[in-house]
Amino acid sequence: MDPPIFYSKAEFIETDTGNKVSRRATIAGPQNIILGGKTIISSGAIIRGDLRRTGPGHAVVISLGRYCLVGEGCVMRPPYKTYRGNFNYYPMKIGDHVHIGANSVVEAATIGNHVEIGKNCVIGKFTIIKDCAKIADNTIVPPNTVIPALALFSGSPGRFTQDLPESTQEMVEAATKTYYTRFQPLDR
Repeated sequence: MDPPIFYSKAEFIETDTGNKVSRRATIAGPQNIILGGKTIISSGAIIRGDLRRTGPGHAVVISLGRYCLVGEGCVMRPPYKTYRGNFNYYPMKIGDHVHIGANSVVEAATIGNHVEIGKNCVIGKFTIIKDCAKIADNTIVPPNTVIPALALFSGSPGRFTQDLPESTQEMVEAATKTYYTRFQPLDR
């Protein structure tokens, strides 16, 4: 059994649904960010839920599923484009059991379930990552890329490197659940 990963209880806010959000993370526009439960947002992470479509009341929603791990220093912001002279942001949907490594920048449109994104990655605007895909550390995925299910992408620009085993779903799910269980307050 892996040892616990201790954190200071004072540094994290725990919600009713088991989300653990670092007080040192920047959650801009929290009313537009949906956390599915048992999600960990690490210190220094920035989630931009405050960016709007043109016109009042058109907030863009960022939703994360259950058992998501957002690493230290990650930046997550909704994808945007200019259309007919208007600058618009679009929603970002992230599935369950998604692990985003430290210092990665994510502007994807959709990230499926059981996805691993390594450290120091850049996920370009409107990227779609299908279920059970993996992005290797230090990969730069160009905007509008579609990453197929059970595929490993790596490099700069990110390219298909190999197929992942059918067991990827179970392995990623076990890894995210184990990490969440190991993530324990130091001062109970």
